Amino acid sequence: MAADKVDPIHQFHITKLVPINLGHYDVSFTNSSLFMAATVIVATLFLVMASSGRSMVPNRWQLVAEMSYSFVANTLRDAAGKAGMQFFPLVFSLFMFVLVANLLGMIPYFFTITSHIIVTFCLAMLVISTVVIYGIWKHGFHFFGLFVPSGVPAALVPLVTMIEVISFLSRPISLSVRLFANMLAGHITLKVFAGFVVTLSAAGVAGMAGSVLPLAMAVALTALEFLVAFLQAYVFTVLTCMYLNDAIHPGH
Repeated sequence: MAADKVDPIHQFHITKLVPINLGHYDVSFTNSSLFMAATVIVATLFLVMASSGRSMVPNRWQLVAEMSYSFVANTLRDAAGKAGMQFFPLVFSLFMFVLVANLLGMIPYFFTITSHIIVTFCLAMLVISTVVIYGIWKHGFHFFGLFVPSGVPAALVPLVTMIEVISFLSRPISLSVRLFANMLAGHITLKVFAGFVVTLSAAGVAGMAGSVLPLAMAVALTALEFLVAFLQAYVFTVLTCMYLNDAIHPGH
């Protein structure tokens, strides 16, 4: 048990809460499943309660909800124009899910679902799949003009097209890894410094005096992690809007 308290990897372990097996498939309800559901519930309750009053002079919760709404709407409108507003429910849902999941992960003994690559990759694939399906449905084969920039000399078209295709296929990887890596690295670093505090504090008076520095670092890293939680939700939203713009306006 003592080893678990200072093990920086232990916080990312998936544990089965309700074992469920369907044939050869394990679909157990895990701690990750629990916090995914908790993220949706918390985000939904916050938005419902914050918007229930609809006061002319908003309280702090209504103000936060309205600022979140305005931020996503303005970001999507700036990146994809008015036509992009049809994707507002998707983008706003992704923003709130990532933000709330990141913030819930900052609570001690809670689980950070965005620190798992499978979760962030599924979110990224949702975005890219929407881009591809809508782009082909709306523009047909013209959507593939996205991979052939205008004004490129004919001799360079094959090379440029290959680069554009590779760049497009790398989007879900970069989108998912960016969020996953930042949350994983931040939580590991925070847990390491917290482990130093616990270890040094158990070494007597001298150890307690020496634990002041890692304690200060842990406090600073906690503040930084809250900033990263907001920043990564912001980056994920901005990139999603940029990718959706390619589906709406595939021409370069």
